[in-house]
Amino acid sequence: MPSSNLPSSDRALELLKESGCRDGLMRHVEAVSKYAVEVAESLADADVALVQIGGLLHDIGRCKTNGIAHGVVGGKLLRSFGVDERVAKIAEKHVGAGITEKEAARLHLPPGNYMPETLEEKIVAAVDNLIEGTRRVTIDKAEADFNAKLNGNPATIRIRSLHDEVFGSAKRSAASRLQSSDHENDSSYAARLRQRR
Repeated sequence: MPSSNLPSSDRALELLKESGCRDGLMRHVEAVSKYAVEVAESLADADVALVQIGGLLHDIGRCKTNGIAHGVVGGKLLRSFGVDERVAKIAEKHVGAGITEKEAARLHLPPGNYMPETLEEKIVAAVDNLIEGTRRVTIDKAEADFNAKLNGNPATIRIRSLHDEVFGSAKRSAASRLQSSDHENDSSYAARLRQRR
């Protein structure tokens, strides 16, 4: 799906400011967006522009609440601004590695499945787990932090699983491009050799 109806990055930052986001949060979302774009660029099927804007706006709900509901609040806020529905869903589904329908009910969130489904939703959620403030952290640290925060809740297993899915895809895609490039180089080299004969 084309990204033509996405807000610009400048407009996304304006929306954050208009919503009352503080400087620390602004720096965080910029760091998430930058890293998410790096990951998206390594994947052939990712909509890089959507990931960039989704990364910038994923935490807009934190301008209103720092609780677990910030994802849902962010989605609602983005819809009220008329922002692309795909961005609203990134905001709704980025918390941890997503929130199942049963977990949402236990957490007193509006009924719904808040699990990331699209590649772009997964990229932003996975990368957000690896950005602490503006600093990149390892998956081991992120997983340990979630375990400590959630007292060993099984939902923390999804953090590693989502990471492995997204970053495993990125590694496979990079390897495939490298192999393809090697074959192109081999083919052009062989053609040059044939021409010299």
